[in-house]
Amino acid sequence: MSHSGAREGGDKRRPFFRRKKTCPFSGANAPKIDYKDTKLLQRFISERGKIVPSRITAVSTRKQRELAVAIKRARFMALLPYVVK
Repeated sequence: MSHSGAREGGDKRRPFFRRKKTCPFSGANAPKIDYKDTKLLQRFISERGKIVPSRITAVSTRKQRELAVAIKRARFMALLPYVVK
């Protein structure tokens, strides 16, 4: 079987359509990153409690750093868990 990106069955689609990701924290009416906003921070940690990488969440480099600091601060203040068993 060749690895040209087409599925079995012969349907010739585009190999893999990837849409341009935009940072959820940049632009107008974007939420502010705050360690007290646990509902927002919860979206960026996995079900195990790990910080989700920016290549998955599409957060820009600067905002990812801010987000990581906010999550770590919230963990320290016992607003978020370090690990979920």
